[in-house]
Amino acid sequence: MRKFIAILFIVIFPVISMAHMGHYNKYNKIEMEIFRNGELIGYNYYFFERNDEETIITNQFKFSVDLLGTTIFKVESYGEEKYIKDQLISYNSKTLQNEKEKFVNLKLNKNSEKFDIKGSSFNGEANIDNVVGNWWNHKILQAGSQISPISGSIKEQVVTFVGKEKIDLYGKIYDVDHFTLKSKDMNIPKDKRLDFDIWYDRKNLRILKVSYTRMGYWEYRLKSFE
Repeated sequence: MRKFIAILFIVIFPVISMAHMGHYNKYNKIEMEIFRNGELIGYNYYFFERNDEETIITNQFKFSVDLLGTTIFKVESYGEEKYIKDQLISYNSKTLQNEKEKFVNLKLNKNSEKFDIKGSSFNGEANIDNVVGNWWNHKILQAGSQISPISGSIKEQVVTFVGKEKIDLYGKIYDVDHFTLKSKDMNIPKDKRLDFDIWYDRKNLRILKVSYTRMGYWEYRLKSFE
């Protein structure tokens, strides 16, 4: 069975690895809703703007967790990714998490061919193979590491194909590929570890749902797109 899954993953994976910005030319907006333990608590929106070879994706998300009428966890963030053709040129974000400010300022250094990052939890260089960890981009399923869109930290990751499934999302049935995305080093603290389940619509090149468990069961669900 393990050998079969490994072979199937190799067959499917090249389709994903050919991802480029052209796959998103038809999108102006992607809307995801955020649920915790089945309750709607926030949103994650992506907006696409284009000017010739330049594409700018702005990311807005906001959610809050309440307990007995008191807000115990609240996050609000705004980010902007800029691409020339398929190459990420810059990424900037500001996040307010329980009144604590976090940020990322990333720029492509053309001389070193690396990303220069100044973030609230990391300052330094990063390989240009890294992907910013936002859910609009299915390239995250092929990357060996990702950059936190909130703090700039870099985490190595392992993506594993679980199997083909059908999921019901807002009353519509989708054929999807189910993946897990986990930190390569599972010995790092649990609150800093990558540990996601991702359901991917290979036909339309869209991540439809992401789930994880941390202080409850969380889901990001693709609700609509324009």
